[in-house]
Amino acid sequence: MSDGQTKQFGKGQRTVPHPAQKAQKWYPVDDESQPKKVSIPGIDNDSVRKSIRPTKVRESLQPGTILILLAGRFRGKRVILLKHLDQGVLLVTGPFKINGVPIRRVNSRYVIATSKRVDISSVDQKVLEKISAPDYFTKEKKAEKKTEEAFFKQGRSPRYVASARATDQKAIDQSILSSIKKEDFLGSYLATSFSLRNGDKPHEMKW
Repeated sequence: MSDGQTKQFGKGQRTVPHPAQKAQKWYPVDDESQPKKVSIPGIDNDSVRKSIRPTKVRESLQPGTILILLAGRFRGKRVILLKHLDQGVLLVTGPFKINGVPIRRVNSRYVIATSKRVDISSVDQKVLEKISAPDYFTKEKKAEKKTEEAFFKQGRSPRYVASARATDQKAIDQSILSSIKKEDFLGSYLATSFSLRNGDKPHEMKW
């Protein structure tokens, strides 16, 4: 394929590009993202994509550390760190019996780590691994609405059965509560919400 044709325009000449070499008339609105690549000697660099680096976790965020939540529904509450999850997410618990905070995931950016720790070595690891699954916190589909005839046919309402989450919550908190009871005033400390008053200087506080 030739680079183009030279044509005479008036007194001058101009090279007309080949139709296949002409610029596009329309361009996409959004730029298409291209995967980043790294150069590794001895390997086909076209097939190597840049690896995803794991999220760095602060040294103060160790399992068992008491955290203060800064955002969300339970902001100001003190919780206990159970485990680090992917993408900088932390698995925490109140415990629920003390301050009403259930097992939940929180972003590590919106917590303050205190210097106080609780012994969580007795926590059931099997239950902890089950809770750490990515699909554990997905919402269950609601049951279809029953008609009036089906409502009267079912008779007496079935006995309440605790959900799987409530059972797991009890299993996790049971071992933690035994550790909390061993230390005086630790339970009341977790039950009290954190707040700032006029004149308080957070940057000078020792957590």
